[in-house]
Amino acid sequence: MSTPLHDAKALVIDGNPLSRSIIVGQLRDAGVGTIVQCPRLADARTKLEMWPFDVVICEQYFDREASTGQELLDDLRRNQLLPFYTVFVMVTSESSYSKVAEAAESALDAYLLKPHTAAGLVERIVQARDRKAVLRHIFTAIDEERFDEAAQMCKAHFEARKPYYLYAARIGAELMLRGGHLHEAELLYEAVIAAKTLPWAKLGVARAQVEGGFQQRAVTTLESLIETDPGYTDAYDIMGRAQFELGNFQAALATFKRSTMLTPSSVNRLLKHGMMAWYAGEREEGVEMLDRATRIGLDSKLYDPQALVLLAFARLDNNEHKGLQRCREQMERIRDRQEDNPRPQRLLEVIEALIAIQDYQTAQALDDVRRMAKTIHLPTFDVEAACNLLGLMTRLAMRSIQLYEVDAAVDTMALRFCTSRALTELLACAATGRQDFINRVRSGHAHILKQTEEAMSLSLQGDPQAAVVKLLQDGEQTLNAKIIESAHLVLQRYQARIPDHAELQQKAQAMRERYRTTDIHAGLGEQAHTGRAAGGMSLPSGYRPPPKSEGLLANVNTVGA
Repeated sequence: MSTPLHDAKALVIDGNPLSRSIIVGQLRDAGVGTIVQCPRLADARTKLEMWPFDVVICEQYFDREASTGQELLDDLRRNQLLPFYTVFVMVTSESSYSKVAEAAESALDAYLLKPHTAAGLVERIVQARDRKAVLRHIFTAIDEERFDEAAQMCKAHFEARKPYYLYAARIGAELMLRGGHLHEAELLYEAVIAAKTLPWAKLGVARAQVEGGFQQRAVTTLESLIETDPGYTDAYDIMGRAQFELGNFQAALATFKRSTMLTPSSVNRLLKHGMMAWYAGEREEGVEMLDRATRIGLDSKLYDPQALVLLAFARLDNNEHKGLQRCREQMERIRDRQEDNPRPQRLLEVIEALIAIQDYQTAQALDDVRRMAKTIHLPTFDVEAACNLLGLMTRLAMRSIQLYEVDAAVDTMALRFCTSRALTELLACAATGRQDFINRVRSGHAHILKQTEEAMSLSLQGDPQAAVVKLLQDGEQTLNAKIIESAHLVLQRYQARIPDHAELQQKAQAMRERYRTTDIHAGLGEQAHTGRAAGGMSLPSGYRPPPKSEGLLANVNTVGA
C-alpha cells in the first residue's frame, strides 16, 4: 500500500547547504506538504522537542560537531521525543560495510548512502510508513507497556507470514530477550533462520545463549557467523562478552581488538578493548584505548566513566600528577551533567582517594577507604565498587600504609562477588601488585564452590529442603548471587518435595530482589541506559526495559560456573 506524502511534515538535518537543498528539492518534488530545514543537531533536537514531524531525514556526520545523527536518534528514543509514526531516515556518504551494518542493526527506518536518487529516498520513506501502519497494533501494545502481549503478536504475525513478518519477528524476539524469556527468544530467532538465513537472527540466537548462561554454545554460534560474515562488528561484541564470561580474558581481548580495527572511532568498542586489556594484564594497551575513547567520547552518552577511574589508577601508578587531576576534572563534568545519577559521584570519590594517596594525605586516604569498606554489605555495592576498592587497598598496601581491617574486607568482597571464574579473575586483576590479596580472592571462590557443592549433595541425597535451607543460610552470610540463585533453582526444581516451599520461596525471592541477582546485565563497555545492546535493536519510545546493572563490569553472568 502506498502512503501519500502531501500531508506529511518533514525535517531535514544536514550541515552541508548544498546537500540539504538537494534533499529538500527531492521532497518537494515528491509532494511533501511541509519541509523544515536545520543545519545543526542541537537546533534539530529543539525543533523535535517543540513540534511533531512525520519524516526526519538526518545526515550521520557533521563537521565541527562531536555528536552524530545516530546519537541524536538514540537520545530522541531514550527520552521519548520521537513519536511512533515518525519515519527516521539516516543519510551519509560513509560506504564501508561496518558502518552501514552498525546503523542497520539500530533498527533505523531507512539508511541511504550518498549519492541517492529522489526515487530511492521516496521509496524508503513510503515503505517505512507502510510498515509502521501494518505493525501499528504491535507498537500500540508496546507503548501501553503490554510487552509480553506485543511479543506474542509479533510471533503470530511472523508465523502467519504477514507483510513485514521478519521485522515483526525481530521486534518480538528482542522483547522476549529483554524480558528474560530467553528460550522463547532463541526459538523465534531459530525460526527466522529457518525461514531466511539472516545475520541478525543468528546473532540473536547467540545473545539468548549468552544471557541464558550458555557461553560456550554462543561462541560456537558466533564462530560460524563470523566465518561467513567477518565484517559483522556486533558479532565480535557478543563473542568478546561470551569469552570474557568464560574467563578467557586473552581470547576476549583479541576479539575486542579485532572489533576496534573494524570501527576505530567507536566509543563503545574502544571502551571494551581498553577495559579488557586492563584486566587481561595489558595495562599499557588498555590505557591507550581508554585514553582514545575519552578523547573521542567523553561527552557522549555512550561513554562509561569507569574508564576515568582506571585511567586515574594508571596516572597514580605512573606518578602523573596533572593527569590524575585531569581525571578528577573530567569526572566532575560527568557528575554535574548527570545530577540524578549517583554513580559518577561514587566514582569521583575513588579518584579523590587516589589523589589523597598521591599527595601523601595518608589520613584522608585511609578515611576514604574505610568509608567505602563500610558499604560492602549494602545492596548498592556492586562488582565495580569491589574492584575499585580492591585497587585502592592495593595502592595503600604497596605504599606500606597500614589498614588493619584490610584482610577482612578482601575476604568479604571475595565471598560476595566470586560467583564465577571470570569475576574471580576480575577481582584478582584489580589487586595486581599484592599477591596476598589475590590469594584471598581465589580462596573465597574456592569456599563458595565448596558451599554450593555441599548443598547440592544434600539435594542429590534426597533432601532438597535441607539443601535450600543451607543455601539460604550461606547466602545470608555471603550475599553471593550464585548461592542465592542456586537456592531459587532448587526450589523451582523440587517444589513438590519441599514441605516449607512457600516460606522458603518468599525468603529466597526477597534476597534475590534485595541484592539484584536477577538483573539483566549491560554488556562490557555498554551503558544500561543507552537503549540498545550489541546486536540488538532500538525499540519504540514507550518501551521500558527490565532493570540493568550499570557499568563496564556489570555484564558478568552471576551464576556462571
